Amino acid sequence: MSARVVVVLACAALACGCEDVVPEVDLQQMNSQYKVQPYEASALFADGRGMQSPPLGTVPRDRVLGNPAFTDGVVDGAYVDAVPVPLTRELMSTGRFGFETYCAACHGLDGSGRSAVAHNMELRKPPPLVAEPVRSFPVGRIFQVATQGYGLMPSYALELSARERWAVVAYVRALQLSQSVALDALPPDLRNEAERALASPQKGYVKPPEEP
Repeated sequence: MSARVVVVLACAALACGCEDVVPEVDLQQMNSQYKVQPYEASALFADGRGMQSPPLGTVPRDRVLGNPAFTDGVVDGAYVDAVPVPLTRELMSTGRFGFETYCAACHGLDGSGRSAVAHNMELRKPPPLVAEPVRSFPVGRIFQVATQGYGLMPSYALELSARERWAVVAYVRALQLSQSVALDALPPDLRNEAERALASPQKGYVKPPEEP
């Protein structure tokens, strides 16, 4: 028997012999380790609180300063009337993704306020975003609602950055326009296509039932 074979057999024997001797790694211990939980008391700090406030004057490093139209949607006490970021295809795509991720569950994919979640909300239904009065809201007001929340709707400032919230607002405006634009306001090629579609309804199309 060669020396190499002897070494291999010896290592295998040692490995079998060590079974149940060295304990397995218990990852649960990482969850059970000592740490201060939110709002928990701690003797480490003079005020006895585990959660400490940031030093005075500190701001998040990604915060935009000096542009209230962008950060607040309000300038000199009035809501802004125009989205303060360039309206690009990429922005609209971002807005659609944000809307369908966070808004559509309650307001519906088309912004009509009809959804499975809304159907089961008995206390207060989500308002349609493509009808009055939301259609007449300045974009700054819609942005502020997304930032601060309103009624039963929570703030989405943690889930969406300021630019992403503006992208959602731009997409909401696009939804409003898509569902109520006059034929005369469309470019000629799109107007002709729309007129043909209206004159020849799709086969098998069934109008969805109205909400009770």
